[in-house]
Order: sequence, then structure tokens, then C-alpha cells
Amino acid sequence: MKKIINNPANVVDEMLKGMSFVHSDLVERLDGYDVIIRKAEKTGKVGLISGGGSGHEPAHAGFVGDGMLSAAVCGAVFTSPTPDQILEAIKAADEGAGVFMVIKNYSGDIMNFEMAQELAEMEGIEVASVIVDDDIAVENSLYTQGRRGVAGTVFVHKILGHAARKGKSLHEIKDLADELVGQIKTIGLALSGATVPEVGKPGFVLEEDEFEYGVGIHGEPGYQKEKLQPSALLAKELIDKLLTDFNATYGQQFGILINGLGSTPLMEQYIFANDVANLLAEKGIQVVYKKLGDYMTSIDMAGLSLTLIKLENAEWLEALNSPVTTPAW
Repeated sequence: MKKIINNPANVVDEMLKGMSFVHSDLVERLDGYDVIIRKAEKTGKVGLISGGGSGHEPAHAGFVGDGMLSAAVCGAVFTSPTPDQILEAIKAADEGAGVFMVIKNYSGDIMNFEMAQELAEMEGIEVASVIVDDDIAVENSLYTQGRRGVAGTVFVHKILGHAARKGKSLHEIKDLADELVGQIKTIGLALSGATVPEVGKPGFVLEEDEFEYGVGIHGEPGYQKEKLQPSALLAKELIDKLLTDFNATYGQQFGILINGLGSTPLMEQYIFANDVANLLAEKGIQVVYKKLGDYMTSIDMAGLSLTLIKLENAEWLEALNSPVTTPAW
């Protein structure tokens, strides 16, 4: 294992110290907790929090700031944050109008966020939430009942953050979130596994000429291993599955997120983007929003994911294009 770290047991603590140092103009670490909070002035609006295991940077702490998250909770690597940490994030995010939680569909995350919600409500804070399950690769997987939550979560942060900044109520944001998550779908592929620092070896190993469709962001199994193929064929597989799941038709408007999983060069992401653009154009799909880069990673996994969001609602497109001030957006 080659990593630029000190003691593997301290990676999250030292990462958060480094992050709060570099981005001290935007965020700070909540004293005594693995929670990053924004420095933006409180305005009495709904607070928005998210989080999960570390190792997916910049998610979720990189999206804390004006226009997106109020706070992010950072668990141990690939491990759900504890209820007490989540509770402190809720309390820090609360501006008097309630707090909304964006939770990825993993059993540990759901259990711990819901426990924290109960504790917060006992302290008089109104809390609501949505569970993101955008990964269409497999129906059930390790750590989940139903589809996993992956890179599409970032679109949820962006659109709900815009709604919160505009002063939408907690109930309005809940209604928006419930509608939104059904219109976001993701599928990915991996060329290599991720190495958790305290484990010291990849979670799975693929042959030199092999890749796997549908691998999860914690290294959960996908649906098919194959010999490596040209980018255009990879793009076709992912697009065909996504458009089929959407039951998409000619002329519909979508946004896309091409997301690197940690070790995929931008050169390769842009080549893949060109293939995606050509294939969607052939199918008559209008791409009205585009985003590319590393937004929801899996430590050092080589691979990428493709997210589509159906954008028939003009307000959602406005929300995606609205300026924000965060470390990573």
C-alpha cells in the first residue's frame, strides 16, 4: 500500500484538520466532532445536512457552504457516522426552521441518521429526511435493502440547497426531495478496487485486462465482469441501462454527471464524456446541464459513474445552475 498518510487510524481526523485549514474562509470543524459546518451567516432558514463514511471525498464535506449543505458528518472510512455525531450536526445546522437530512441508502446510515433525528426532536428540533437510492446497477446489495445511494446524491444536495437558500419550508423541501430522488439515476464501472488505509489492500482485485460493471462506492459487487473495452462501448452500456430505466423518449431534457471514482484521469473522463454526448445525441436526448469531475469517490478506485437527472422542471435546472460557495462545487 502506497499512501501519503501518517497513522492509518488517524486519517479522518487529520483530513478534517487539513480541510478546515485550507478552506477556513468557508467552513470549520465542529469542536470535538467529525463534523464540518459552514461559516455563512445564519438567516433563519432550513438547515441541510448530509454525510456518511469517509473515503468519498469531496462528498460530503466539500459541498458545505452557502447554497448547499449547512453541515456534513464524516464517519470512519466506509463506515456510517454515529448518532451522536449526526445529532451535533443537526444542532449546528438548525437556524430555527428545522433541519433536512439527505441520507444515502445504506442500512447503517439510515439507522444512525434516524436515531439522531429522534434525539433532535426530543430537543425540540423539527427534522425531516430523504433517502437517495439512485444506483440502478443492482436491486439489492451489501449493506442495502434496495438500490444504493451514490453520486446522484450530489444533485440532491445542490437542488435542495437552492430551495433552502430561497426560504422554502421544511415541508416544501421534503415534498421536493421525494419528487426529486425518483428522477435521478446512476450506474458505474470499476477498473480496480479501493484500498482502505487500515486494511492495507484493495477490497477486490480485477485482472489487468478486466473491469466490472455496477460496482458500488464501497466496493460492493456489480453485475458483470468483462474484458476491457473501448470507452464508446462502456458508455453505450451505461446509457442504454439508464435510458431504459427512465423509459426515456426522444426530445426529453436531462442533466448529466460524469463522476470519477478516485483514480481516473480527467483525460479519460473527457473521452468518456465525448462518447456520452454522441450517444445521447443519436437518441435525441437533450443535454441541458453537464458536470464532470471527482465528486463522489471511492478512495483510490479506478473507474467512473454516469448520473442522469430528468430536467422537465425548470426550477431544478435553475437550482443546478445557481452559484454556490463551497470547497468542491
